[in-house]
Amino acid sequence: QVQLVESGGGLVQAGGSLRLSCAASGRTFSDFSMAWYRQAPGKEREFVAVIDWSGSSTFHAGSVKGRFTISRDNANNTVYLQMNSLKPEDTAVYYCNSYPRPVDDGGGGDYWGQGTQVTVTS
Repeated sequence: QVQLVESGGGLVQAGGSLRLSCAASGRTFSDFSMAWYRQAPGKEREFVAVIDWSGSSTFHAGSVKGRFTISRDNANNTVYLQMNSLKPEDTAVYYCNSYPRPVDDGGGGDYWGQGTQVTVTS
């Protein structure tokens, strides 16, 4: 059974940093590109960053480029998101998942972990 467990979120002042982790189990995620997404209150989930299976290629959304860095450790089935220079508009629940398609929940739908809350105060 696939499981994605996000952690590392918290409350931080603007300009601060956080490092998010996503531990994957139940599947060999080293075969897949992985991505971070976020969902702010009242908004749809949006793409943040993606990393290919080897870790050699990454892409970050324009809103976070230069401030966030995605990385991965395939030996430990873990994906990271280093977030620097945080802004209040980065406040959201952050999720990881495979890319471009989310993990299947076994019933034809998309599986998502519980996410980790990031709150940035001004």
